[in-house]
Amino acid sequence: MIAIMDYGMGNLYSVEKAFVKLGAAVTVTRDGDVIRKADQVVLPGVGAFGDCMENIRSFGLEAVIQEVVQSGKPFLGICLGLQLMFEGSEETPGVAGLGIFSGMNRKIVAPGLKVPHMGWNDLAFRKSSSLFKDLSAPYVYFVHSYHAVPTDDTLITAVTDYGSPITASVGQGNIQAVQFHPEKSGQAGLKILENFKEMA
Repeated sequence: MIAIMDYGMGNLYSVEKAFVKLGAAVTVTRDGDVIRKADQVVLPGVGAFGDCMENIRSFGLEAVIQEVVQSGKPFLGICLGLQLMFEGSEETPGVAGLGIFSGMNRKIVAPGLKVPHMGWNDLAFRKSSSLFKDLSAPYVYFVHSYHAVPTDDTLITAVTDYGSPITASVGQGNIQAVQFHPEKSGQAGLKILENFKEMA
């Protein structure tokens, strides 16, 4: 069972539909016990960093996320879900993130290009990741104005070029996260979600 965390914000049902299309058993929930018992957990996200962290804390899900991450179960952050895994964001100064990874989210600086970064871009792999098994430079769909800048750049598994290289995905062991929307990225995105499903 894959649990998609519902904290009141995010592209929950498009992610759910993508996993269902792959034949996965999936539930959308904010019940901590259900999330703890799941085989895999997905943290989606759309919206403002501060609002999302406020909701996560108001629903008592921060401790649940930390338990799941430490348990070794496969854990996937999507879009803002990736950003929430870091210590904070320039979008909402003073609001602490989950702190799973060290680093901050910075505003995209891309002279001559529109921000938010919205549209299709290819990925340049930085290191091996189970999410990208059997994929080569896939095109995926982004919508974001901020990107993660890890303290340890060896966490970065892929970048995309938008005026300069920006973080497209990070990962360490069971914990993986992508800045783009795999559920909106066609066959390449479905393959990434399938690869995550196979991590169980």
